Amino acid sequence: MRCEKADSSRTVPVSARCGSWPPRRGKQQSTPFWAIQPAISPTLCGALPCNGEAPHLSLGASMATVSIRPQQAANLVGRYIDARIPVLLTGAPGVGKSSIVEQAAKAAGYDVILSHPVVADPTDAKGLPWPGKDGESATFLPFGDLARAIKATTPTVWFLDDLGQASPAVQASFMQLLLARKVNGHALPGCVTFVAATNRRSDRAGVSGILSPVISRFGAVVGVETSVDDWCEWALGADMPPELISFIRFRPNLLHLQDTRKADDMENFPCPRTWEYAGKAIQLGLAEDLEFAAFAGAVGEGAAIELRGFLTMVRSKLPNPDSIILDPDNAPIPGRPDLLWAVTTALAKRASDTNCGRIFRYAERLFDDGKSEFAVMMVKDINRLTPSVRDTQDWTRLVLTNLGKSFLA
Repeated sequence: MRCEKADSSRTVPVSARCGSWPPRRGKQQSTPFWAIQPAISPTLCGALPCNGEAPHLSLGASMATVSIRPQQAANLVGRYIDARIPVLLTGAPGVGKSSIVEQAAKAAGYDVILSHPVVADPTDAKGLPWPGKDGESATFLPFGDLARAIKATTPTVWFLDDLGQASPAVQASFMQLLLARKVNGHALPGCVTFVAATNRRSDRAGVSGILSPVISRFGAVVGVETSVDDWCEWALGADMPPELISFIRFRPNLLHLQDTRKADDMENFPCPRTWEYAGKAIQLGLAEDLEFAAFAGAVGEGAAIELRGFLTMVRSKLPNPDSIILDPDNAPIPGRPDLLWAVTTALAKRASDTNCGRIFRYAERLFDDGKSEFAVMMVKDINRLTPSVRDTQDWTRLVLTNLGKSFLA
């Protein structure tokens, strides 16, 4: 096989048959960057055709993508939406891809058309065949989401959720819309832009891949990975129970833990989406036996056992946050990390312009007692939840302390 650059006088032969990839070492020669191929596993290479062409892969062939945190993904999607460039998010089930798109669209002031190609028909993206009045011709009549997009007059995101689970025929039906932005004589207005999301084949989510011509029509394919900091920031703003937030901080590896090899496929697993349901179960105030059943149903039995143990400990040994606020100079400081996460999160949720000085005083005691990580995190949470505290004299005094300098560093 020969890899050649189309418009160059230099041609460099590369020995790269699929059975011996990457090229065997031989006589060293200067090879331009366009002729250098990435290393490919023998298993993957063996599945590629030996047709005289250099191996060409896409996400549909399980190629890895660069992964970023949810908040970073929301910022990136927002920029691509403003630039009217299609973008595709990939990631495991429950990491928050759909929420990221909704968040980015809302922040940009865009309406959202939500489509689920997995339950769609190719006619959904090209229109329904319709006979003409003359009886001798036919046209395609837009309906459903396609009709909404064509008639849009305000900035709109057309969100194709779970695109990788759709059949190849449905995926292909969107190719004209993604690139040419028109289909069968109907053009999309300039105010409409595309965003899509999909799981990966390795997630055991019914994804068979995405056609390479469809992949190439997206300006960026970006993976989304879980982030404890991002999830906790969201949970604080979504009024999730403080004891759940402190549990995730104490056991961060449980934020997303999916075992795709597990035999019982009817059991839920821990992920940002299912932890939200666990938080709602806490807020229901269920009896102990029913509460555990609800936890297990939301995040699986293993994670539910750990959460129940944490809650039992917190409920029995946690210092009363209101008592700490009343007497921050003499209130006890827990020695256990799990209790520290619980008490600092609870105090952050209670902070206001009037009591923040007392809470800051307790945070200073934590900092001086060698528990700086917990003190700084509590101040960060207060800053996120109640930004108005920055206008108080207590905040001005705090920033002059060692804790304040550490927080601002």
